[in-house]
Amino acid sequence: MEKFRLSQGGITATVVDIRLALKRPFELEATALILVHNHPSGSLTSSASDRQLTAQFKQAASYLALTLLDHLIISEKGYFSFADREIL
Repeated sequence: MEKFRLSQGGITATVVDIRLALKRPFELEATALILVHNHPSGSLTSSASDRQLTAQFKQAASYLALTLLDHLIISEKGYFSFADREIL
């Protein structure tokens, strides 16, 4: 298992390059990955851009035979799991 930072953004947004994000799991010959990001606001609701990014990651990962197991949003209030909500 390995973890690495994809991006560090501002208060309201960040940019994630999916190609760069999938480079390391591909190099490690990983078969699955979990995405995690925080919401500094404390909100545990997925935004439209969170859902869009998740769908893009899932599709791109599938081309590399990688399974996206989950996308977690964390805050001081708890977490939101795309897999738990069955929207992955």
